[in-house]
Amino acid sequence: MSRLAVIGTGVIGNGWIARALAHGWDVVAFDPDPKAPARTRAFVDSAWSSLTQLGLAPNASIDRLSFVTSIEEAVTGADLIQENVPERLELKQEILAAIDATAAPDVIIGSSTSGFKPTDLQQRCQRAPGRVMVAHPFNPVYLLPLVELVGGEATHAEQLSTAQALYQALAMRPLVVRREIEGHIADRLMEALWREALHLVNDGVATTEEIDAAVVYGCGLRWSLMGTFLTFHLAGGEPGMRHMLEQFGPALKLPWTKLQAPELTDELIDKVVEGCEYQAAGRSVATLDRRRDDFLVELLAVVHKYWPEAEGLEGRI
Repeated sequence: MSRLAVIGTGVIGNGWIARALAHGWDVVAFDPDPKAPARTRAFVDSAWSSLTQLGLAPNASIDRLSFVTSIEEAVTGADLIQENVPERLELKQEILAAIDATAAPDVIIGSSTSGFKPTDLQQRCQRAPGRVMVAHPFNPVYLLPLVELVGGEATHAEQLSTAQALYQALAMRPLVVRREIEGHIADRLMEALWREALHLVNDGVATTEEIDAAVVYGCGLRWSLMGTFLTFHLAGGEPGMRHMLEQFGPALKLPWTKLQAPELTDELIDKVVEGCEYQAAGRSVATLDRRRDDFLVELLAVVHKYWPEAEGLEGRI
């Protein structure tokens, strides 16, 4: 029997809740918003069909979720604690310090932060700061398996190992980041693509729909299985990456990309918003969420078929 404490129940917090319930865990949640319980239960109900397609644990039940009225109640007796409050460093430090002061000192406290470094998150924790670490997932958390684990200056290797095992028990694929850096790994990669995409829209090179099509029907399909480096390894033919770098490496010096983000002028914002609304074609976000989830369930099955040996990210593709 395992128990997850979730502090903060926005989209990410609710994703953790749905995943844990589907894997047979008890979940105790805290959120100061009085509307949070109803919002969370509606979220879990919506996600449950996709989770059912993936396969539920024998003892999985949405009835194993409970809400409490304080952080102290939520973390008492927890086997794992996940913090998901808004991305404001002072707020996260305050909440994590309160969790650290109450939770048993050997319980891992993961922060879903997408950008902050764990050493900064640990600053106000006095009891056992090393167990406070980044545990950054990806939306939708209940379907996507990657979680980036990043330890801070006070974190020991054994604490990271404990965290790995806990997240693997939730069918996550933990990626231990070798050293802390703002934005970790995946968000830094996505941010680079996002900045370039904004430049292409701003400069009138392409619409939002055309850029998304370039990803969906091109690089995105390859990345689903092989990622960036192995994809380029194949681009070098039989000699592999060395030949690819010899042939295409000089192009890295060409000014193809902008790197710096464009200024978000009213004109650019309007272009992006109008483009996305055109792509949505009147479909609600809930409808698009369902379409995304159905696709991801099928895609995950394909990825597992072609990457069967990958029990964790230490496996070879």
